[in-house]
Amino acid sequence: MTAPGQKPLLILQTGHAPEPIRRAHDNFPQMFIRQGDIDPRQVVIVDLQAGERPLPPENYCGAIITGSRSMVTEHLAWSEEAADWVRLGMLQELPMFGACYGHQLMAYALGGEVDYHPQGIEVGTHDVTLTPAGHLDPLVSQLPAQFAANLIHLQTVITPPPTATVLAKTLHDPHQILRYGPNAVSTQFHPEFSLAVMKTYLSWLGSIAEDDSVDFAAQAQHLSETPLSRGLLLAFVSALGKRVALAG
Repeated sequence: MTAPGQKPLLILQTGHAPEPIRRAHDNFPQMFIRQGDIDPRQVVIVDLQAGERPLPPENYCGAIITGSRSMVTEHLAWSEEAADWVRLGMLQELPMFGACYGHQLMAYALGGEVDYHPQGIEVGTHDVTLTPAGHLDPLVSQLPAQFAANLIHLQTVITPPPTATVLAKTLHDPHQILRYGPNAVSTQFHPEFSLAVMKTYLSWLGSIAEDDSVDFAAQAQHLSETPLSRGLLLAFVSALGKRVALAG
């Protein structure tokens, strides 16, 4: 439970992990709690697809927006409402961290363009490279010039919002980390996915693949732990923890 007068951290759940992943590793919010070393007693989880809705942004010390199997371009009612909420959060300079769908949702909400990546899926453990702006960013500059991250996405931020700053890229995707303001960042990669989660995910994706355009088994051979990617999430949580006792 949160202490009297202490605002909780919101985890805005935009989707559910596939059943085999949930069975082995729990759901998306729990992955963020585990990989972010967050005290679950300080967290409020709001499941948007289940019809739950967050309170206004001023009721939280910060927000994490999860991934989803849905697509931002579907313009689902809950997603459009979440985009409105993101815009309100930005007006109040609420600390926000989005990953994958959360990344795309934040970019879309703030004026960017999201669509399917023209080169298809990006999946596996890949190198992320900081841009010149990333080397100067107060949060991202804590990372080395290049680091490994776990990725699974079909859609992407095609065009960032006009006011966003691109902080990192991969060979496949030029918009891997975006900053939208002093307290809001997002990643196309998954800092919440451990090596074990990725192994289960790729095994599941391989079992349901309808064509052989992607060799998921081959990608699985090149997976690794991604402590530096996870470190970005830990750094975000640590920055919140300087204001409230969130770290577990």
